[in-house]
Amino acid sequence: MFNIFQIAGWIFAFTFSLISSSVNAQQQIKGLMIFEEGTNIPVAEALLQIADRTSFFVSGEDGIIPFDKKWAYVDSFKISRIGFKSFFVNLSSLEVENGYAKIFLQPAISGLKEITVRAGSKGGVFKTITELDIHIRPVYNAQEVLRIVPGLFIGQHAGGGKAEQIFLRGFDIDHGTDVQLNVDGMPVNMVSHAHGQGYADLHFVVPELIEKVQFNKGPYFADKGNFTTAGYVDFQTKNFLRRNFVKVEAGQFNTGRLVTGINLLKTKERRNPQSLYIGGEAMYTKGYFESPQHFNRLNGLLKYHGQFDKKNLISASITAFSSRWNASGQIPERKIADGTIGYYGAIDDTEGGETSRFNANVEWAHHFSNGSFLKSQVYLSRYNFELYSNFTFFKDDPVNGDQIRQKENRLLSGMNSSFTQKYFVGKIPAEFNSGIQIRYDNIDNLELSGTSKRIITTRPIQNGNVDELNAGAYASQKITIGGNFDITAAVRADYFLNQYDDRLTNITRRANSAILSPKLNFAYRPFENIELYWFNGKGFHSNDTRVAVLQNGREVLPPAWGTDIGAITKVGEKWIVQTAFWYLWLAQEFVYVGDAGIVEPGGRTQRYGLDISARYELMKSLFADADVNIAKPKTLGVAENEKYIPLAPLFTSSGGLSYRKAKGLNGSLRYRYMHRRSANEDFSTVAKGYCIADAALNYITPKWEVGFTIQNLLNSKWKETQFDTESRLSNEPAPVTEIHFTPGTPFCLRLNAVIFF
Repeated sequence: MFNIFQIAGWIFAFTFSLISSSVNAQQQIKGLMIFEEGTNIPVAEALLQIADRTSFFVSGEDGIIPFDKKWAYVDSFKISRIGFKSFFVNLSSLEVENGYAKIFLQPAISGLKEITVRAGSKGGVFKTITELDIHIRPVYNAQEVLRIVPGLFIGQHAGGGKAEQIFLRGFDIDHGTDVQLNVDGMPVNMVSHAHGQGYADLHFVVPELIEKVQFNKGPYFADKGNFTTAGYVDFQTKNFLRRNFVKVEAGQFNTGRLVTGINLLKTKERRNPQSLYIGGEAMYTKGYFESPQHFNRLNGLLKYHGQFDKKNLISASITAFSSRWNASGQIPERKIADGTIGYYGAIDDTEGGETSRFNANVEWAHHFSNGSFLKSQVYLSRYNFELYSNFTFFKDDPVNGDQIRQKENRLLSGMNSSFTQKYFVGKIPAEFNSGIQIRYDNIDNLELSGTSKRIITTRPIQNGNVDELNAGAYASQKITIGGNFDITAAVRADYFLNQYDDRLTNITRRANSAILSPKLNFAYRPFENIELYWFNGKGFHSNDTRVAVLQNGREVLPPAWGTDIGAITKVGEKWIVQTAFWYLWLAQEFVYVGDAGIVEPGGRTQRYGLDISARYELMKSLFADADVNIAKPKTLGVAENEKYIPLAPLFTSSGGLSYRKAKGLNGSLRYRYMHRRSANEDFSTVAKGYCIADAALNYITPKWEVGFTIQNLLNSKWKETQFDTESRLSNEPAPVTEIHFTPGTPFCLRLNAVIFF
């Protein structure tokens, strides 16, 4: 229906028209190039602070901070970056080569005193998860990295291979309806997915190959479109592999995992650093259920990153992923109580599935002599999915049972282009950002069918083909008044074309829709260690194409309006606290009914709450942290006793202790707590809460590393996911409505060893 590459010219014509009139003459000093000492790897997001503390500059992915005319009056500045030693630099003392001065940062475990209190237009000092955060916590796959985001909880309920349930800011997000996930700029959320709108599976990412994860909450950011209501999470894989490695893990429940990363290109060239490496992962576990999961996953990554000169940077990658598993599914409480099955048993042990994803991704970035920056990207994904589930057992089909198959074959393609220009309005610093994002999903054989034991198709429910195009454009303008007051105004426009070819009825339906999303953010620093911010914006989550084509323009793109009022406070050199009062209103909620293949409207909702994040440095290398999240979700326009949003979290908390050193012992002791919550609209059925503790300990040397991780340290019996479901067993006269759940992992010990070479 649509050819994404025919639209390529639109992007480049748009972005170059923005910059064609803004190129200035080159200065004698064109900028700074910041490298990591010893490896010569460019350091991104290094913060340069001029001595008057009114101006900040941040290095790009190529480690470059372009020259700014204000530097003509600067003698010295401070440069810092989490994970490196900070220091003051005299501009006159730097060696300049071809117009660029080189600075080398020495890696170090940063203390809280190194953190600069600055939210700016993005908000938050805890918005980046580093490689070290992932390394010292019990993380088994990329989905579990999401738990490090303050207030974000996940739950697995289908054998390990299915994307986890996500909970954040009073949302049961299902598998991604209200949080946008990206990896290296590629979307993870799948629109009009066979299992549910926004389905986001991160299992194709190898945790050891993640460089950083950036996140934020709310619909306040112009470059984030569909699904960004509760927030977004961006993963970035490593551009440079510092050392070759082979890692082996082995643990309980016949669990094994092999991970490797190998440099294919070696260079000591500082001017034009390049990298080419290959990485991979193979894992298997029998699982802790009575019915074996036989869950296996294969991952591969080949990535090139090259800086050809001071102005051009290219990154290209190919990834491959496949996974297969069996599942015990959700089990009814009544069958545990009467002894029919055990706590880790199953009613239908033929559930499970398989999935695969293959990605090709190319990114190009260019610096212009006037300091502006252009970045463009093209990506292509081939995705396959097949899942067997049985939520209600024999309720609808007493002969064959209610098992269903959800299946699809998808080709996802897209292009992103963004432009950034920093300049001055008189003496006022300003920054302009704009971009275009185009995404096209072509889905064949989008199927929902009744099955028996996976091998017999008992009834067709849905079958069709989907074409969905989303074109978005945004513009953002930021100014900084008096050096301490940031104002950012932005607007985003999105347009959707939806087409569904129903293969059961031979009817083709089409729909189109558009939405305009304004944003307005303020950040004020009354003192050096205090920042106040007030963010406001409109966002949205799209509807499934199969529903959108039937809506006749009604709530195809239901809007969400939000506001955050927060403060970041640094007390001395060892305390940092961030607080945020927030509110979010949605015009329309959707509830996916997986066994019926429909999306039910749930009405207008509002949520408000309080987020608190605190970090404290107990002593050198030892850190304590805690996140507390309170939410009050409510359905509007209904009776007071029916206002509850099923499974929406009301109170969550996570935190613990972390011990960080470059060599020797590293480790963490973590907890996560979710309070009980309503499982239905009137709180007559309760989803029980839980508190789980995990631990990790590693000993690191330059040549090798050994360690262990423990999940569920106290061996608690807990329910990872819970649903208020009506079901009937084959020997029951009538359906019963009660909690159906998937048990969380018991005590699980895994050992690991790594060789570096």
